[in-house]
Amino acid sequence: MEKAKYKCDLDTCFLCKTCVGDWKPAIELNKQNYRVKKGQDIFKEGDPVTGIYFVYEGFVKVHKKWDDEKDLIIRFAKKGDILGHLGLEGNFIYPVTATALDKVTVCFLPMDFFESSLNINHGFAVRLMRFFAGELQNSEKRMRNLAHMPVKGRVAQALITLKKQFGVNEDRVINIELAKQDLASFSGAAYESLFRTINDLVADNIISVAGKSISIKDDGKLLQLIQNNEY
Repeated sequence: MEKAKYKCDLDTCFLCKTCVGDWKPAIELNKQNYRVKKGQDIFKEGDPVTGIYFVYEGFVKVHKKWDDEKDLIIRFAKKGDILGHLGLEGNFIYPVTATALDKVTVCFLPMDFFESSLNINHGFAVRLMRFFAGELQNSEKRMRNLAHMPVKGRVAQALITLKKQFGVNEDRVINIELAKQDLASFSGAAYESLFRTINDLVADNIISVAGKSISIKDDGKLLQLIQNNEY
């Protein structure tokens, strides 16, 4: 990562949207902006926590070692989203890795300032608590699906989740381009299984694929694949 002289609007990220107005000059004084190249890690699993990041531009994948050879993508982050919050647990070690999917700009806040922000901005603290609760629920459901749901259902769930988070354009193409390996990691599937499943969904006219772009043609059938296999 390299430091960037970047003029933040102080109105985009998770913190700036909920902090008291008088706190924004303090954020401006304490923040540091970094540019991150595609494929570069913002922080790595096992690194000591130095602070919290917010995405200002670009897309980031948050992933964790699944075994010696595989990664599981926990979630994706876009403009305004928080990164590094899972490291707030007592040992202050990042339990996940955050990697840029394209050219990314992040805003970094040192841990001592972030903790001061929590103490001063009660609205932000409450919102963060609710965010944690939502992430816990999603994580529990995800682990249950990984254990019991067939690959086709998990891929369908991944596509619906991506559509919900990033939206689609006028051609119904999901507004994020992903390598098939990343989609496999997000679905908790082997690459070969993901490849076969994508081909099946295309053959059934449920989705269409052009390179890294995926268009959803039949939301109802995707949702049916999820509902038929949920536990």
